[in-house]
Amino acid sequence: MAMNDSINILNSAYLAVEYIDSFLPDNPLQQPFKNAWNYMLDNYTKFQIATWGSLIVHEVSYFLLCVPGFIFQFIPYMQKYKIQQDKPETWEKQWKCFKTLLFNHFFIQLPLICGTYYFTEYFNIPYGWEEMPRWYVLVAQCFGCAVIEDAWHYFLHRLLHHKRIYKYIHKVHHEFVSPFGMQAEYAHPLETLILGAGFFIGIVVFCNHVVLLWAWVICRLMETIDVHSGYDVPLNPLHLVPFYAGARFHDFHHMNFIGNYASTFTWWDRLFGTDSQFIAYQEKEKKKQCITKKKAN
Repeated sequence: MAMNDSINILNSAYLAVEYIDSFLPDNPLQQPFKNAWNYMLDNYTKFQIATWGSLIVHEVSYFLLCVPGFIFQFIPYMQKYKIQQDKPETWEKQWKCFKTLLFNHFFIQLPLICGTYYFTEYFNIPYGWEEMPRWYVLVAQCFGCAVIEDAWHYFLHRLLHHKRIYKYIHKVHHEFVSPFGMQAEYAHPLETLILGAGFFIGIVVFCNHVVLLWAWVICRLMETIDVHSGYDVPLNPLHLVPFYAGARFHDFHHMNFIGNYASTFTWWDRLFGTDSQFIAYQEKEKKKQCITKKKAN
């Protein structure tokens, strides 16, 4: 009975969104996107699209999303939004990070990406324009993928912090006490495989078109680069996502080395009390700010 009620609620929500969407103006980018998509289908094989297309989406999205944080370090005005202001980025660290990223991307992640074609063939996942889900379905699917990945990340990330294994794997990611955007995927190859597995679980559950693979890649990169950016910028649209952790939440994890284990949302840390030190730290910082304001007045 409860299952039927849940299905009815989801169906009603879907119909409501579909009804609202019918009143929205036509997207001017839809036709160019359709033309580009059909051109891709006409000129490349499914293997090329699934493999090289996925690699291009990942690499272009990753480094483009890193650009704002990289530029911020050269803008004095943006330094007031840097969370750990006493630990500026250095060229040496960024170059080291970049070299490790290239190794992980092309020797760890690329072999995994090569399996994308066989995954889509095995599950008969379509590539065509007509089968492509509407934007609101993609948004819902990406949110579902994020919820699944977040749960996987919380428990496996917490396990990687166990004193018996931390120094062998996860310590690499924590070389940078003050993170920066490009460092999001700086990790031991085994960590890339272990935590990265959570990315694919949602795909297995929700994927009904190859475009979800790319949409979820972009969403996941947007989130992980943001929380590793080292900057808490106001009017960040990601803060509109319910229970979104954000840069301050994850920055504290790098600064403190324990707690705040989730990747995207705050509920697992709140449920298990692993955000207690972060909450205490926030309260302490608020008291300091109040005292400073009183002295200034």
